[in-house]
Amino acid sequence: MNLKQISRNILKKRSIDELLATSKKSELKKTLNVFDLIVIGIGAVVGTGIFTIIGTAITGSAESAGAGPAIVISMVLAAVACVFSALCYSEIASMIPVAGSAYTYTYATMGEFMAWIVGWILMLEYAIGNITVASAWTGYFIQFLKGFKQFMPDFILNFPLWLRYDYRTMSSLCNANGWDIHDKIPYLFGQIPVSINLPAVAIVLILTILLVRGVKESTRVASIMVGVNMFMILSFIIVGAFYVKPENWTPFFPTYEPLQGVLMGTFLIFFAYIGFDAISTTAEETENPQKDLPVAILGTLVICTILYVSVALVLTGIVPIERIDIAAPIAHAMSYVGKDWFAGLISIGALCALTTVLLVYQLGTTRILYAISRDRFLPKSWRLIHKKYKTPHVMTWISGIIVIVCGLFMDLNISAALCNFGTFTSFVIICIAVLILRKTEPDRPRPFKVPFCPWFPIAGIVICGILIIFSLKTLKTSSIYFMLWLLAGLLIYAFYGYHQKRIEERGRIVKKS
Repeated sequence: MNLKQISRNILKKRSIDELLATSKKSELKKTLNVFDLIVIGIGAVVGTGIFTIIGTAITGSAESAGAGPAIVISMVLAAVACVFSALCYSEIASMIPVAGSAYTYTYATMGEFMAWIVGWILMLEYAIGNITVASAWTGYFIQFLKGFKQFMPDFILNFPLWLRYDYRTMSSLCNANGWDIHDKIPYLFGQIPVSINLPAVAIVLILTILLVRGVKESTRVASIMVGVNMFMILSFIIVGAFYVKPENWTPFFPTYEPLQGVLMGTFLIFFAYIGFDAISTTAEETENPQKDLPVAILGTLVICTILYVSVALVLTGIVPIERIDIAAPIAHAMSYVGKDWFAGLISIGALCALTTVLLVYQLGTTRILYAISRDRFLPKSWRLIHKKYKTPHVMTWISGIIVIVCGLFMDLNISAALCNFGTFTSFVIICIAVLILRKTEPDRPRPFKVPFCPWFPIAGIVICGILIIFSLKTLKTSSIYFMLWLLAGLLIYAFYGYHQKRIEERGRIVKKS
């Protein structure tokens, strides 16, 4: 096959009509309404930003400065950047209500190769994001157990560190405290270190089983947990407001590299906004996607931004920046003011929130893999639908196993940064896709339209592009991992996906003849 033919193949697009026809034949059950979608969105966005990464965004990390109290500026900037992308998501999701999110939209606008790359990046966004949240879940689970110290034996409350953390985190802890790592973790055959985040593994397995049983059942569980989560967050804002000391907001901007701190805070908080994409991945299981998807996407943005800013103001007003706990910042803030009982309640809310996030990320991972497999870039057997539950059970188990295995050696901060690269990239792609469809499909019905087009999509591209470039220069380790991930995706497409797609095309030609 010559280069000209290869070029034509990798640029092949799927028509919107073909995608819609495929969606109508979908074996997935249409059970979700607008309330379910908002639950999915809030569950993903609020839990991630408030309970996992806010501490690091405020205090900074080894590779970047923190935003300090100016984290509220970071959150507003992230929200403004998200507005443009959220509007673009709303337009294109209402036009093409098909599973696969940015992957599917890219296939309709930029062709086969770019669709695969975007799908591969979405895997990074969801699966690796799940690792970040699972790590944070363990931190709050340990905090929760401490509330039962009068009722539980010590071997449960203080179970070994090597059953709480991955090897990388254990190594960092040992270096920071001057411990000999050989005294803290066991070694198989004297050579292989054993360090497993056991609570994270357990919760991922439980949620995988729940998702196999059905998306409606999963959203019912998520609704209960989001309700508990929202109650705890609002309680923290109200109770914590009485303990705010305005002097803790001074200096408001970090004295060391203030611009870098605010921009890095924006970058990290963006990690939470995967919730928008998660809503669009469920398009084929939504009863009225043209109407409900835009409402859910924009409603989630407004609600979550208000909660983010309120929590950030209270948190930084209660606890001095240098005393903020990265692992469980909200619960620690209540302990800091002597409200240990309330810290325990916050831990319950955090567990509910993070469990919902894990559920939504896992759901997004499987639905994107399902769409990619349906297009023959992945093995056909992966997209099998369970006869009883009507869910892609094989894909669900594969995604769960990926999260568990990767979670054995990846820490929270690197996972969050990697996830962000995927988020920014998918947001840029969505904005570009809207501009392309405005030119190629000007007369196609749009239940929702981005106002001030092309300026709003262009603004989304520019803002996300600047943050990508900034973070690539700042986060060296994560940048290298991101490039390696892209390289791996390119090789899989070149040596497997491309050929499988051509086999499928030849099969269709034979059927027609």
